[in-house]
Amino acid sequence: MAKSIIKKEAFNLKEYQSRQRNFIQLIGEGNIAVVSSASIAKRNRDVEYPFRQDSDFFYLTGFDEPDTIAVFVPSREQGEYILFCRESDEKMALWTGANAGLDDAQKVYGAYDAFPIDDLRDILPGLMENKNRLYFPMGVNPDFDRQLMDWSQEVRDRSRAGVSAPAEFISTDHLLHEMRLIKSADEIKRMKKAAKISVEAHIRAMKNCKAGLYEYQVEAEIRHEFMSKGALFEAYPAIVGGGKNGCVLHYTQNDAKLNDGDLLLIDAGCEWQKYASDITRTFPVNGVFNEEQKALYQLVLDAQRAAIEVVKPGNHWNQPHDAAVAVLTEGLLTLGLLKGKLEKLIKEQAYKPYYMHRTGHWLGMDVHDVGDYKVDNEWRLLEPGMVLTVEPGLYIQPTATEVAEKWRGIGIRIEDDVLVTKKGHEVLTQALPKEVNEIEQLMAQHG
Repeated sequence: MAKSIIKKEAFNLKEYQSRQRNFIQLIGEGNIAVVSSASIAKRNRDVEYPFRQDSDFFYLTGFDEPDTIAVFVPSREQGEYILFCRESDEKMALWTGANAGLDDAQKVYGAYDAFPIDDLRDILPGLMENKNRLYFPMGVNPDFDRQLMDWSQEVRDRSRAGVSAPAEFISTDHLLHEMRLIKSADEIKRMKKAAKISVEAHIRAMKNCKAGLYEYQVEAEIRHEFMSKGALFEAYPAIVGGGKNGCVLHYTQNDAKLNDGDLLLIDAGCEWQKYASDITRTFPVNGVFNEEQKALYQLVLDAQRAAIEVVKPGNHWNQPHDAAVAVLTEGLLTLGLLKGKLEKLIKEQAYKPYYMHRTGHWLGMDVHDVGDYKVDNEWRLLEPGMVLTVEPGLYIQPTATEVAEKWRGIGIRIEDDVLVTKKGHEVLTQALPKEVNEIEQLMAQHG
């Protein structure tokens, strides 16, 4: 039997315990936090979607099962971290595989106490007694939110017995999302692995692309590479847009035929052990850029270079976008797609018909990861450990009659994943070619 290349993740208990300690300290003594797992979702009838754990819950616990509640009670004598989860069930294991159960919840995942999920109703209200604040992920699971409110009221109804209920309800989002924004060494390692697999998938797509294929056939090459390397999930639905479809920002139909002479825009990334990658490349279906394609492509590449250059500690979040906009606007003016004075065109956002999105977003457990972009109404300063995408683009719609016909229907985006380091930045997806000559040379290696 062939040896599997997919290795089961070694559970890094110390990493999760460190996060739990930080979280408990932020909650503060006299308060309680309750965080719920994701649930199984039905696709249709008896078919379920593949389970994907809630990112906040997994970040805190590493526990990858549904029907689980994590409770954090600072200074609780019997232990500050409690899991309510499914018990081991040998009969169900025949159908769906073994689950952790109460023993592993403690021995492997580090919970001080573990109780059956069916006992939540009997135990959690007691843990809420005499607590000042109740922290929970408001709005994520409205049914569970209402249940917590009901249990809080039950505790409040016992006030004559000398107990009090939490007087404040606070979302866990700000605390957890600030923690998640700065990646640890372990997280960066996983993101580098996700980036490496995704780079290899894009290279495979470039090598196998040719006119006459359908977009979904190129997508199949990408998925094949993901799964063959052990990345069983895409971080998001892939965009594989040939020709004018590349001008649709979130195009996911991926069912059109690829034509000789068109560009192909691919925005695709895998998820590796709960961490996302996010890459976009644009290249000619036939392997050779024409003059108009090359001119616009080089402009987007120059804008991306300028944006990446200013990713470093102390610069603020919007500086990469400002740098990209300046280069794109000047280039559009030079090529004749815009007319006027550069400063006025930038100020009036004259570029927006051709570049209508931002230059990036946070990246982590979620492809559009958590974390505020502004602090006290000012753009956030970049810090080591943050990871962001840098993805300028140009999209000349087929209906853009204000420009020469030769430009119409060209959609281009170039996207890389960038880690902020102490000295500047590291492009995690650097290994994927993006120079014009590099792409053309790579695509000449069909096979």
